Amino acid sequence: MRKEQLFREHQPDAITKRLQQPAKSQNISDAVLGGIDGCVTTFAVVSGALGAGFSASVALVLGFANLIADGFSMAVSNYESVKAQQEFTEGVRRTEAEHVDNIPDGEREEIRQIFQTKGFTGEILEEIVRTVCRDRNLWIDTMMTEEHGIQKTKLNPTKSALITFFAFLFIGVMPLIPYISTTLSLREQFVLSACIAAVMFFLIGTLKSFFLATPLFFSGMRTLLTGGAAASLAYLTGYVLHEIYGIG
Repeated sequence: MRKEQLFREHQPDAITKRLQQPAKSQNISDAVLGGIDGCVTTFAVVSGALGAGFSASVALVLGFANLIADGFSMAVSNYESVKAQQEFTEGVRRTEAEHVDNIPDGEREEIRQIFQTKGFTGEILEEIVRTVCRDRNLWIDTMMTEEHGIQKTKLNPTKSALITFFAFLFIGVMPLIPYISTTLSLREQFVLSACIAAVMFFLIGTLKSFFLATPLFFSGMRTLLTGGAAASLAYLTGYVLHEIYGIG
C-alpha cells in the first residue's frame, strides 16, 4: 500500500504539481518547543515548590503565574527569533541582487564554481551556468541556497509565536489540573501531576515522530526522559534549599 502511494506521488504530473507549489514553513518545531517547555516549566515549578515544602495552593499559584508569563515570553522570543531570521534572509537577498546587477561576471563565476564542485564539467557546466544566469530570480535563489545555505521557505513570525504560545498553554496547564482538586492529598496531587506530565512528554515525542519520520517509541521516551530530568532537578533544588534555609 505504501509502495503504491509512493509510486503515484512520483508520477510526472504529481511531481510537476508538487514542485510548482511554494515552499511552506513547517511549524511542528514551534509546537514541540512550546509544548515541551510549557510542561517542563509548570511541572518543574510545582515540583520545586513542593520540594521546598510549600502547600498545594502556593504551587498552583506559582504554576499558573509561570504558565502565563513564560508562555508569553517564549512566544515573543520565538517571534523575534523568526523575525530576525526573516530580516537576515531578506538582507542577504538584497546583497545578492546588488551583486548580480553590478558584478554579473563575478557572480557568474561563482555559479560556475558551485556546479563544478558538484561534478559538472565542459559544455554541460557552461550550459547550466547560462541557464541559471538567464533568469535573474533563479540566479539569486541559487546563490541564496548554494552559497549561503538559505532555503527558500517563507517565514511567518506571527504564526510561529501564536503556535508556540498556545502549545505552551495547552500542554503546560495539564500538570496543574490535579492541584485544583481539594479532595486529593498533597502526595496524591503530586503523583497524579507527575503521571500527567509523563504522558504529555511521551505524547509530544510521539507526535514529533509522525512529522519527522523517527521511531515512535524512541522519540516518545527521549522526550519523556528530557522532561523528567528537568522536573527532577527542580524538585531537588527546592528540597535542598528547604533543608539549608528552612524555606516553606
